Amino acid sequence: QVQLVESGGGLVQPGESLTLSCADSSFTLDYYAIAWFRQAPGKEREGVSCISAVQGGHHGPTYYADSVKGRFTVSRDNAKNTVYLQMNRIKPESRAVYYCATDLSRSSCQGRVVASWYDYWGQGTQVTVSS
Repeated sequence: QVQLVESGGGLVQPGESLTLSCADSSFTLDYYAIAWFRQAPGKEREGVSCISAVQGGHHGPTYYADSVKGRFTVSRDNAKNTVYLQMNRIKPESRAVYYCATDLSRSSCQGRVVASWYDYWGQGTQVTVSS
């Protein structure tokens, strides 16, 4: 049973950094693509980043939306069965609920992040940006 749990959200000021985590206590995440989405108040859910399944002991290809490219980094810690989203130089528009998602049929991000591709979602973690 897949049960993704996000954590690490909080209140930050513009320009600061935050690291979000996505973990599952019983389901091995190594074999599947893990995607990050966010949803700001009054807006549609937006694909942020994705990391493909582990390949040869290393994480697979990653993807970033243009809005976060160069500032956000997605990574895995296989030993902790956790995927991270490191958010640097946070902007006010980064304020949103952040979700991680996966699907048992998907090992590759295939160069984009599409919400309908993923069946399993975490409960979300709130990131608030305030000056």
